[in-house]
Amino acid sequence: MKTRGSANIKTLVLVSILLAIIVVSLGAYTRLTHAGLGCPDWPGCYGMLKVPNTSAQIIAAEQAFPERPLEADKAWNEMIHRYFAGALGLLILAIALLSIKQRAQGGPVGLPVLILLVVIFQAALGMWTVTMKLMPVVVMGHLLGGFTTLCLLFLLYLRLRDHRVPGGDMALKKYAKFAVIGIFILAAQIGLGGWTAANYAALTCTELPICQAGWAEQINFEHAFDLIPPEKDSYEFGHLDHASRLTIHVMHRFGAIVATIYLLWLAVSVYRQAQSPFFRKVATSVIFILSVQVALGISNVWLSLPLSVAVSHNVVAAMLMLSLITMTYSLKRKI
Repeated sequence: MKTRGSANIKTLVLVSILLAIIVVSLGAYTRLTHAGLGCPDWPGCYGMLKVPNTSAQIIAAEQAFPERPLEADKAWNEMIHRYFAGALGLLILAIALLSIKQRAQGGPVGLPVLILLVVIFQAALGMWTVTMKLMPVVVMGHLLGGFTTLCLLFLLYLRLRDHRVPGGDMALKKYAKFAVIGIFILAAQIGLGGWTAANYAALTCTELPICQAGWAEQINFEHAFDLIPPEKDSYEFGHLDHASRLTIHVMHRFGAIVATIYLLWLAVSVYRQAQSPFFRKVATSVIFILSVQVALGISNVWLSLPLSVAVSHNVVAAMLMLSLITMTYSLKRKI
């Protein structure tokens, strides 16, 4: 029987999921508008809690950070992202505290605490993104941290639901392990996407399906995936040579092909053998979202990475992961 307390936690989790989607979207927007260093300090902006806007504030800000003249648009992009991320962190803290307080009612406690630890580490990554001047491994880690926070919140929401699949659909149980593999494949592909973005390699290949003519001769893995880069004053706009960026982009393309084939096979197999409308709907959603994601990836190449399409590519990747988590969790826990 549901208690008022568990219902309150479920509501907070649902709000947190919606806020996490906004934070992921704003993070992509901030990165794609090159606003990651819009504020050269953390957690404030030029030593203030908001973007300097008066003449005196701007003069003081640029005297304090002479190497980084104020660009108000970029600074606001960064600060709005921080405001929303801070609000999400407070909501997650409330969820963890309420879960601990109500642990006697049998609700999950370990998962809310894990989410809180993840979001604390995510805040540290946000700080390091600025203090380490957009070091690629930190930028990628910050992106993956945002995705991880969203996915764990969604998993918590599924844990808090009583719904079970009508009829059981036990014939589908064998696909649970393949769905778990699908999550790992998609996570790896999202990581490759994050590495591509962090190294400013998204526009290195301008033709389909793999890259422009002669790409195979230019592949060079020597430094393409070095997690510890040479020391630089800033990694803004990238530090790798063309061959390394091309290698990263090509690997992301190959990863997309592998992920698409695997997830399409999984979703079609589940759909064809499902007896319940629930699993047919979940499989259909995976196929639909996967199709949209592939179309967005192609559009990024054809249209030279328009901002709206590039941001959507990040958000739809998150939606695809959530649909896959729904399938996996239901196969393992709800039948």
